[in-house]
Amino acid sequence: MAEIPNLETRQTAGRAARKNAKRSMHAKVGNVDRDPIALLQQNSAGRVDALIPLRYGRMSVSPFTFFRGSAILQAHDLSGTVNSGIVFPICGDAHLMNFGGFATPERQLVFDLNDFDEVAVGPWEWDVKRLSASLAIAGQHMGIGRGPISEFIATAVREYCDRMREYSEYSTLDLWHEIVTFERMIESAESEDGRRAIIKAKEKAEGRTSESMLTKMAAQMDGQWVLQDAPPALFHPVGPNTLLGKHEAWSNTQAWENKLAAAFDAYLDTLSPERRALVGQFALQDVAFKVVGVGSVGTFCLVMLLIDSHGKPLFLQVKQARESVIAQHFTADGLAHQGQRVVTGQRLLQAASDAFLGWTTGPANRYFYIRQLRDMKISAEVERMDNNLLKGYARLCGWALARAHAKASGKAVEISAYMGNGDRFAEALTEYAFAYAEQNEKDYETFIKACRSRKLEARSDEDMAADFRV
Repeated sequence: MAEIPNLETRQTAGRAARKNAKRSMHAKVGNVDRDPIALLQQNSAGRVDALIPLRYGRMSVSPFTFFRGSAILQAHDLSGTVNSGIVFPICGDAHLMNFGGFATPERQLVFDLNDFDEVAVGPWEWDVKRLSASLAIAGQHMGIGRGPISEFIATAVREYCDRMREYSEYSTLDLWHEIVTFERMIESAESEDGRRAIIKAKEKAEGRTSESMLTKMAAQMDGQWVLQDAPPALFHPVGPNTLLGKHEAWSNTQAWENKLAAAFDAYLDTLSPERRALVGQFALQDVAFKVVGVGSVGTFCLVMLLIDSHGKPLFLQVKQARESVIAQHFTADGLAHQGQRVVTGQRLLQAASDAFLGWTTGPANRYFYIRQLRDMKISAEVERMDNNLLKGYARLCGWALARAHAKASGKAVEISAYMGNGDRFAEALTEYAFAYAEQNEKDYETFIKACRSRKLEARSDEDMAADFRV
C-alpha cells in the first residue's frame, strides 16, 4: 500500500498551490472569446430533433434559465482560468437549483447535490464558481440589489471554507459517513423564518412519493396501468403523440420493449444482489418518454412504471448520459461508459444515493443511468424566497458542496490550507460571480437575438402542447 502523507505535509502542499494559482486570480472569468451559439449548437448535436426547440424555449425564459441550460459555456470559459491543481470528480453543474432534498435508502431526508449529468474529474474551484455565479444571476433576475447579492455569495463561499476547515479535522471514516439531514438543517437555521421554511419543505418532501404520483401520471386500462400522454413533457415513443423522428423512434411497441428488456437486464447486473432481488418483486406496466429539466431537454429520457403484488408503484427514470462538458474542457482520465461515469460520480459525491441507481447501454449504443423518478425529492423555490431565506439557502448549498468535495476527494486538508483563514477566496469569488453574471447577460442577449432571427428555433411547452390539442 502507498504511504499516507502526514497532515503537516498535506497542509504544506495546499498552501504551496497558491504559488501557481493565487487566490485573487479566481476573480478572472476566463476565456470568453468564443461564439456562444456555436457552442450551444454543438451541445445540442445528437439530441432528439423535435425537442431542441423546447430546450431553447426553456432557456429563453430568463438569463437564469439560460445559465442553467448552458453549462457548456462556463466550462469552456473556466478552461482558461487558473486552478489549484487539486482535482477529483466534481459535480460539474453545481448551480443553486441542482441542490435539494431526497430520501436515503433508510428513509432519512437529506439535503445534497442532486444532479450529476456533468460529473467528471476537474478542479474543485469550478463547482464553487458555478454556485457563486448562479447566486449572482438568480439574484439579479429577482431584482435584488448588488449589496444583498454580495452577501449571498460571500455566505456560500465562507460556509464552504468553514466546513472544509472543519472536515479537514475529520477522520476518513467520520467524513465518509457525514450527512446533512433536515434535522441538522433545522437545528442550524439562523432565523425562525429559515427554520419554518425547512420544516415546511420537509413536510412537502415526505408527501412526494411514487404512490402519490401514480394517479397523476397513469390510469388503469383493462387491469394494466398505462402512463398518460401529455406531450411534450410525457409521451409514448410509439403512437400519434410521439415527438421522436423516424431515425429515433421504434417501429412498434413490442420491438421497442424487447430492446429495452435487454438493456434493463444489463442494468440489473450493476446493482447489488439484494437490490436486484428487490426489483424482481415488481412487474413492468408501461414505459414512456419524459422530458425533464432545462439542460437535459432533448436527451433520451424514459420513465418506467412498475407495480408490486399489492398494487403499489415504483417509477424508474432511464436517463441518457452524454459526455460531460467538464471532460470536454479539462483533460483527465475518465470512464468510457458515460452512464457508469454518472453513477460512480454520484455515489462518490453524495452522502447516500438512490437504492436503484445503476447504468446500462441502450438501443443505438446510447449510454444510460437509471434511478427513481421521484422519491421524496424536492427542489428549492428560490424565486419565492426573500433575502434572508435566500442567504440561508446559499449557506446550505455551501455546506453541502463542501461535504461532497471533502468526501469525494479525501483532500479537505489540502483544500482548506489552500483557501486559508481569511476572506481572500470569498472576495475573489464574489468578484468572479458578478463578472460572470455580466458575461452571461451578454450571452443571453446573443442567444435571444439568434432565436428572434430564427437562427435557433425556440418554442415553449405551451406552444408545443397546443400542437396536440384537438
